[in-house]
Amino acid sequence: MTAQLKVFEQSSFNESDLIDSAKKGDKAAFKQLYQQHHKRVYALCFRITGQVALAEDATQDCFVALWQKLPQFKGQSQFTTWLHSLSVNQALNSLKKHRSFWSRFVASEADIETVSDEYENLDKILVNLPERARIVFVLYALEGYKHEEIAQLMGIASGTSKAQYHRAQKLLADMLD
Repeated sequence: MTAQLKVFEQSSFNESDLIDSAKKGDKAAFKQLYQQHHKRVYALCFRITGQVALAEDATQDCFVALWQKLPQFKGQSQFTTWLHSLSVNQALNSLKKHRSFWSRFVASEADIETVSDEYENLDKILVNLPERARIVFVLYALEGYKHEEIAQLMGIASGTSKAQYHRAQKLLADMLD
């Protein structure tokens, strides 16, 4: 097992081999997958939830779900695409579970922590958008989802997705003026 652990610690190890090993229950391989992807997953969860605590919970839930669902991954799509969808779903579920009336309107200073310096200003602005407008904006403008996909994920009409996106654009323009 220690020889196998050392192999996974090498950064050149093939991701598909890591996935195959993790599917078989190899915790060292799963740890390597976590280390490669957790920052990206957290960034996405933060942008969707707008709250540090919810983003942390959603990220943790995402990797728990990944461990449980990894055997279902058949490789028909890129692993990162599959993980991305899982992350979006976990972030949306986290919002549904922990939603409170005031959190949609007021963000605490702790929740305005940023993921990285590169996105600091964007995160501070996005966190002030209303929840639905923020989610639609992040998924459409930053993550490349289509309105039909967003509508399906959120359980809304695609027209509502478009309206929320335009609302977010207007609010962002007003904030930047």
